[in-house]
Amino acid sequence: VQLQASGGGLVQAGGSLRLSCAASGRPISRYAMSWFRQAPGKEREFVAAVSQNSGSTLYADSVKGRFAISRDNAKNTVYLQMNSLKPEDTAVYSCAAGLSMLGHRAAYGYWGQGTQVTVSS
Repeated sequence: VQLQASGGGLVQAGGSLRLSCAASGRPISRYAMSWFRQAPGKEREFVAAVSQNSGSTLYADSVKGRFAISRDNAKNTVYLQMNSLKPEDTAVYSCAAGLSMLGHRAAYGYWGQGTQVTVSS
């Protein structure tokens, strides 16, 4: 499955952005989907994940209550709604697909190119 993230940009602190991850090649309905991010000089970190049928979600503590992951299997697309953004949310955000909804990189075998999110103070 090929993944392409979009929707990033520059936003002021407190603002919102909605990221999209469009998949092609295979239906995403068989995969758990996730978002990770990587800030300059830091390791890639888990942000959020959603199960195959949207029945379960998982979030990093740093984004709970502010971010929401969702998916539309009919459109083969996953979303990340980001509200109340903070400067520390600045990073390249990437989507990933795997067979299990887990919060670590090793669980995901398919990765897309990321989209830059910059939050100014």
